[in-house]
Amino acid sequence: MAVLKVKFTKTKRDKLAQVLWILNWISVVTGVILFSLGLFLRVEISKRREIMSDRQLHMVPNMLIAVGLTACAINFLGGKICYDCVDTAKYLRWKLLMLPYIICTFFFTFCILVGALMCYGMRSELEESLLSGLHDAMHYYKDTDTPGRCFLKRTVDLLQIQFQCCGNNDFRDWFHIQWISNRYLDMSHKEVVHRLRSNVEGKYLVDNVPFSCCNPSSPRPCIQHQVTNSSAHFNYDYTTEELNLWRRGCRQALLEYFTQIMQSVGLTVIIIWLFELSVLTGVRYLQTAMDNVLQNGDPDSESDGWLLENSFVETARSNFKIIKNLGKCNQIDTAGGGDPNIDVPSSSFVHYGPGNFPTKPIPVST
Repeated sequence: MAVLKVKFTKTKRDKLAQVLWILNWISVVTGVILFSLGLFLRVEISKRREIMSDRQLHMVPNMLIAVGLTACAINFLGGKICYDCVDTAKYLRWKLLMLPYIICTFFFTFCILVGALMCYGMRSELEESLLSGLHDAMHYYKDTDTPGRCFLKRTVDLLQIQFQCCGNNDFRDWFHIQWISNRYLDMSHKEVVHRLRSNVEGKYLVDNVPFSCCNPSSPRPCIQHQVTNSSAHFNYDYTTEELNLWRRGCRQALLEYFTQIMQSVGLTVIIIWLFELSVLTGVRYLQTAMDNVLQNGDPDSESDGWLLENSFVETARSNFKIIKNLGKCNQIDTAGGGDPNIDVPSSSFVHYGPGNFPTKPIPVST
């Protein structure tokens, strides 16, 4: 029994072909949108590549770019096919191509759904990439004279100012790394020498933060040096007073920023997937209806259209049998050395007696 069978008249078939022709051209535009979203996402990730570790973050934008280009090509061809389906004679040119086209379009539509799900599942990889990348960027903050790292200070400062964040998890992360270059340390000062010698790794660690961590909306001047020393500043209590530094860590800020982008892109891709699925459903109805018209021989007659000629179970079973038979065709009968179904005349065999010697010569028929 056919699944979701619908009866079409000549007028309904023509209207369906015309509507699908328009929808396919709209799908070309949606393909351009997919391409643009992938390109936008790739640019956004590339802009932050200095504070991200090397992970497969470009997989999602690359897939959206590839799917977008494929959508333009497939839907352009689909528009041409649907335009010719108004005339039965022109449809004959596409008849053999229709089923492969529908199968390819089905897998392409499935790839759009996979791309949407990947947008929502990218958060964990993005968080790990930011955690590792920001950690390295903060450690190289002081290396302004090292080739390849000389711009990291500027990058981190602009990042903290733009996203109103400080450190990786919070501003305390700056207390555990030496972010001041040795060229700016006064080695004749006893306190500096003492701090360098007191650390096992010989690092200059202080409870200071870069200027980019300061909140310009704070009513008092920024306290970025000796942040944890309440006695070093007038009318200041580190444990109770609200600090004039950014409270949020940059990893959380960037993660929220990219998550918002990914959710917006994912929602757009899902809407495009639903639209492409509706177009594919209409093309399938048009293909089955036109095939039934060719079987009737009357181009003006009514015809049935369906999604599947048989039920889902029967269709799956028949496809499984086809795959199974294809596998059997590649097997070689090593036991008999030939096909056991071939009838061989009994006169073609030689009978052997004891000792594996022939009892009498028997002519072998040719």
